[in-house]
Amino acid sequence: MQSVSILGSTGSIGVNTLDVVSTNSDRFSVFALSANSNAELLLAQCLKVMPRYAVIQDQKSADRLKKDLKDTSVTVLSGKEGLELIATHDEVDCVMAAIVGGVGLEPTFAAVRAGKKVLLANKESLVMAGSIFMNAVADSGTVLLPIDSEHNAMFQCLPVNSQARFENKVQEGFSKIVLTGSGGPFLNTDPALLGQVTPDQACAHPNWKMGRKISVDSATMVNKALELIEACFLFGVDEASIDILIHPQSIIHSMVHYRDGSVLAQLGNPDMRTPIAYGLAWPERIEAGVKDLDLVEIAGLDFFQPDLERFPCLKLGRQAASVGDSAPIILNAANELAVAAFLEGSLRFDQIPDIIDAVLQQQPVMRTDSLEQVLEEDRKARELSIDLLRKGAKG
Repeated sequence: MQSVSILGSTGSIGVNTLDVVSTNSDRFSVFALSANSNAELLLAQCLKVMPRYAVIQDQKSADRLKKDLKDTSVTVLSGKEGLELIATHDEVDCVMAAIVGGVGLEPTFAAVRAGKKVLLANKESLVMAGSIFMNAVADSGTVLLPIDSEHNAMFQCLPVNSQARFENKVQEGFSKIVLTGSGGPFLNTDPALLGQVTPDQACAHPNWKMGRKISVDSATMVNKALELIEACFLFGVDEASIDILIHPQSIIHSMVHYRDGSVLAQLGNPDMRTPIAYGLAWPERIEAGVKDLDLVEIAGLDFFQPDLERFPCLKLGRQAASVGDSAPIILNAANELAVAAFLEGSLRFDQIPDIIDAVLQQQPVMRTDSLEQVLEEDRKARELSIDLLRKGAKG
């Protein structure tokens, strides 16, 4: 029986994790749950699974949750301290790191330092901290398993060890990795109309059920830029070794090419329960509650190169990956603020890459050798992004 803490239990990954855990209740138990602000769903989850701890971001919400759970055994905590406790507690075996955005870095890093088995769905941890994060994984002996469907697919197709680090790629005959992306809801939309799209339209992903921020990232394809940077650190490859292809059906999640001409691909229905179940049970396989893949029903799989004019965030992501140091931190922070502004209605969809580009151009790239430096560069990028958003998307 593995005891699991779910950081970000009210998001799509967290909800799916609880579903997989419920399907395999003889193997997993829920130790703790956390949410940013969705106290109503967190309360419902607590009443259903009765974790030892529940953590919510602000103290007022925590006080209300305490009242609602006063007749239960659930202990309610708040803030960073609460997140760190449930990520590092001695009784926790496995941490699902599913908090969206840069705010997920510190508790995920704490889980790594504590030597927990970490299921990494928070891509920002590697985008922001990169080699610092992976060095901590190596030092602590943490078993790190990627949960993003693309990186989980790479993990299954690469000869990696238990730390998810791809070593000796030359000896193994590695050639390149192919990241796939659906292209989101605006794949065939006239680019001249992108300035008119609404948040609801941007969040209507054709294949995946995701939170609003991640759905917008998919619509701009900045998610592929972030995933490219994440893959570089996770598997020890350079940016030039990773291709990105549009694959509208979202059936092949990643491919790995080898020098002998072999190509290994991981296929599956677009359902996050598959990589979650793989991570929870690794190196075994368990029931995930996912529908079997029917290739006859699908009938065809299409692939083509992304249009960088339509998806300028991909170009910005490759530039940030190539520059390195704090450039990915700046990219991520600017994107988070721009997406938030779009969802609030103060920025057009087609202005999101303008903000990212402006912040990348205006903030100097710095070397980061510690978590503290990473957080400082992130803070500066957010401040600059806020300033540019106030002045308008063209800066």
